[in-house]
Amino acid sequence: MPQVVEVCQADQLKPGEMRLLEWEDLEIGLFNCCGTVYAIEDRCSHDNGPLIEGDFDQETCTVECPRHGSVFDLKTGRPTTLPAYVPVETFAVIIEENTIKVEVE
Repeated sequence: MPQVVEVCQADQLKPGEMRLLEWEDLEIGLFNCCGTVYAIEDRCSHDNGPLIEGDFDQETCTVECPRHGSVFDLKTGRPTTLPAYVPVETFAVIIEENTIKVEVE
């Protein structure tokens, strides 16, 4: 059964900013792409590198793994470049009463 976790107030994650959510054994990266917030698992599927430490391009809504350069689409979790070829998990983001929340299982 999914659980909803509050992250922060919406004005605390401005366009172009990112934030790490740690919940139980999950680390989730939240990225504000031009006003839309996306949440993905914070680990590269190639070598478990921390995506939150990579280059975030809000115009293309992608993040580049800092270890080997795989680029991930924040909307789908799919890698757009090698060496990664397996998608990372994405999470539903809810903005309710100016609060950003993430649905996790």
